[in-house]
Amino acid sequence: MMKYNLVKVREGKVEDLPNVFNLIKELAKYENALNKIKTNVKTLEKDGYGENPQFKIFVAEYDFKIIGMGLVYFRYSTWKGKRLYLEDLIVNKKFRRQEIGKKLLKRIINYGKKCSCSGLMLQVLDWNEIGINFYKKYNFQFDNQWLNCYLDFNK
Repeated sequence: MMKYNLVKVREGKVEDLPNVFNLIKELAKYENALNKIKTNVKTLEKDGYGENPQFKIFVAEYDFKIIGMGLVYFRYSTWKGKRLYLEDLIVNKKFRRQEIGKKLLKRIINYGKKCSCSGLMLQVLDWNEIGINFYKKYNFQFDNQWLNCYLDFNK
């Protein structure tokens, strides 16, 4: 078992993207959606570290290896103002239940507060009991009135 205090959470760098992408694939596999991934390391680099960065990545690092990540971006609510959206929070399966997610989430919440956001938003699949229970520990509110809707442009 690793030592929690040796895990460093920091902002992600371009050179972290291959490892971040491996975590993204791990999550997609867990969600039975590996075939739905349309991004790759090059698109992550362009979209996150190019001229107009669309997101920020935080990584959890242990023994110089990326073992977790959180990807966030800003959105705007006409009712609540600037919000931080957590797209994904992923911890490598071998390192789960060792408070790595907690450490990442805490850093992300602090980042949102520092950026004057009014709150943090996210989605969790209704069958993901582990994820649901994790977020309940932090007093996240769950809304069963809104439906997710989307339109793909890549066809």
